[in-house]
Amino acid sequence: MTALADVSSHAISRARWRAGEIAFWILALACAFLFPSRYLIMTDIVRLALFALSLDLILGYAGIVSLGHAAFFGVGAYSAGLMALHGVIGEPVIALVAAGLVAMALGFLTSFLVIRGVDLTRLMVTLGIALLLEALAERFSDITGGTDGLQGIEIAPLLGWFAFDMFGKTGFFYSLTVLFALFLLARRIVHSPFGLSLRAIRNNPLRAAAVGVPVSRRLIAAYTLAAFYAGIAGALFTQTTALASLDVFSFERSADLMLVLVLGGTGYLYGGLIGAVVFKMLQELFSTITPQYWQFWIGLVLVVIVLVGRVRLHRWVLWLPNLVIRQLTGRKVAVPESDAP
Repeated sequence: MTALADVSSHAISRARWRAGEIAFWILALACAFLFPSRYLIMTDIVRLALFALSLDLILGYAGIVSLGHAAFFGVGAYSAGLMALHGVIGEPVIALVAAGLVAMALGFLTSFLVIRGVDLTRLMVTLGIALLLEALAERFSDITGGTDGLQGIEIAPLLGWFAFDMFGKTGFFYSLTVLFALFLLARRIVHSPFGLSLRAIRNNPLRAAAVGVPVSRRLIAAYTLAAFYAGIAGALFTQTTALASLDVFSFERSADLMLVLVLGGTGYLYGGLIGAVVFKMLQELFSTITPQYWQFWIGLVLVVIVLVGRVRLHRWVLWLPNLVIRQLTGRKVAVPESDAP
C-alpha cells in the first residue's frame, strides 16, 4: 500500500503545471500578435510539433523506434483531402477527427507487426509500411491523383464561420487549438498509470512483464494512439494548405521528424514542440544564408549537440528564463531528467 501511495504521489507531483509550461503556451499564443505576417511558417511549426509529439509518444515513452511515421501522417492527409474533395464531411473539425480515426485504425492493424521485433526490425517494418503506402497511393492515381496529388480541394469554413484565408491566420489559430487540446490529452495519459507502465516497458520490458504489466497490449495501445495523433497532424496539413500529394508519405518527412526529436529531446512532451521550433528556425536561417547547403549546417548542429550534450545546452539556453522566473515566482524551469545524455 505504501508503494502504491508513493507511485500516486510521484505521478501527481509530475502532473502539476509548472511556471515554465504556462509561459511556453502564453508565448506560443503571443506569437500570433507579435508576428502577424508569419502565420504560414508558424502554422507549419505547429503542425510539425504535433507530428513530433505523436512520435515522442512511442519513441520517448514506449521505446518504439520508427522510420515510417509518415505513413499515418499521409493517411490522415489523404483522408481529409478526399472527404473535402467529395463532400463526404463538410465540417473541418469532424473531418479532422475522422481522418485521425482512419490513421488510428491503420496504426492498430500494423501494430501487431511492429511490436514483434526489436529496434532494427521495427525500423525496417515501419519504413516498409510507409514505402508500401506511398507505392499504393501512386498506383491508384485515379483516387489519389498520383504524382499530381489531389486537385481542387476546397475546405469549408471552420464551424461555418471562419474561412481559411491565404495569409494563414485561421489555419494558425485552428492548428494551435488542436495542438493544445491534444497536448493536454497526451499530458494526462503520460502521467497516468498507463504512462508509467510505458516508461517501465521502455526501461526494461522483461522486468515490466515480470511485475504483471501486459507489455504487448500496452505497446499496441501506445502505437495506435500515436497513429491517431500523426493522422490529425496530416489532416491539419491538408486542411490548412488544401494540398495532398505523395510527398506526405516520403521518407524525408519521417527523417526530419527524427531530427526534430534529436534537437528537442525525447521522453518529455515539450521535446517535440521545442525541437519543431528550433528545426524550422534553423531551416529558415540556413536556407536564407546558403540555400543549397542548409542541411549541412543542420547536420553540424546535430554533431555539436552530440559532443556537448543536450542538457548542458538546455541549461545555457534556459539561463535567462530561469533567472526571470526565479525572481518572479521563486521557481525555475527544470531540464528533464529523461533527456540526460
